[in-house]
Amino acid sequence: MGAFLDKPKMEKHNAHGEGNGLRYALSSMQGWRIEMEDAHTSVIGLPHGLESWSFFAVYDGHAGSQVARYCCEHLLDHITNNQDFRVPGAVAEPTTEDVKIGIRTGFLEIDEHMRTISEKKHGSDRSGSTAVGVMVSPKHTYFINCGDSRGLLCRSGQVHFFTQDHKPNNPLEKERIQNAGGSVMIQRVNGSLAVSRALGDFDYKCVHGKGPTEQLVSPEPEVYAIERTDEDQFIILACDGIWDVMANEEICDFVKSRLEVTDDLEKVCNQIVDTCLYKGSRDNMSVILICFPNAPKVSPEAVKREADLDKYLENKVEEIFEQQVAEGVPDLIHVMRTLASESIPNLPPGGELASKIYCKVN
Repeated sequence: MGAFLDKPKMEKHNAHGEGNGLRYALSSMQGWRIEMEDAHTSVIGLPHGLESWSFFAVYDGHAGSQVARYCCEHLLDHITNNQDFRVPGAVAEPTTEDVKIGIRTGFLEIDEHMRTISEKKHGSDRSGSTAVGVMVSPKHTYFINCGDSRGLLCRSGQVHFFTQDHKPNNPLEKERIQNAGGSVMIQRVNGSLAVSRALGDFDYKCVHGKGPTEQLVSPEPEVYAIERTDEDQFIILACDGIWDVMANEEICDFVKSRLEVTDDLEKVCNQIVDTCLYKGSRDNMSVILICFPNAPKVSPEAVKREADLDKYLENKVEEIFEQQVAEGVPDLIHVMRTLASESIPNLPPGGELASKIYCKVN
């Protein structure tokens, strides 16, 4: 879980799409990790007459990618096909409470199903995965979280809502862990696992006499129903490789600024991932950006500012390199430190110089 490569793998997986009044894109990068353990789901139009609904999720695997991959292929089916979510024979759409209960049931069902599969293989799969997602209906956005990946809603230019990370040192999580006979050491379950809720991780789910949501690690998601408004702008779903180095407000401001200079959502997602790499993230990185109709639009003024900034940085990098050549071998670290020491106007908020390093020094 903690091994790193000598240099990061920077190739990206991208996808994009649109429908139901939404536009979305995603980007994922292996980064410094020896294995890519993230997975994702993006579905426009759900089954059982819910064509106007959509579902997106990011899964951050650990100790292997098996659980994350299985969830990306099957979690939505477990949610939409269980009887708590979809009352048999009902014509009307599920109520808000039906959806929340059905999502929870889907998580518990898939976790038990994966446990059965693992036991048939004699417990060969010891991996686990967080899950963060949204189910978007015409009237509500349902945020779903199990673990320490995070989802965020930007409304009227501000962070309106974000999911709470499930960490072992959170008081309620710690209480459950201790009630199950475990401990929290160095902010980890039994000194080992850094999340207190996850799918899989069956080594932490074998306390006799305790139900599935009372174990050391719980598969139970928190589900939040938020009424949609015309002021909703965009949603960000990302694993902790993103949130480790960018705060909620930073990534919200950064995305707003990028959407004012390009309508290419894949490009925006790639810039998020690159920026986080240069901000020091050592983990796999995955991000999904979902835009509502009221998302920021490209602004001629912002495009001009960006072009002026790019030209300034190009000239500055060339100038620093020329000085270095005169003094000896050009040193990339020196270039970066010199740029960082200067007051450069109009850098992207939230991304700052890190969001420009890749294109200026490669």
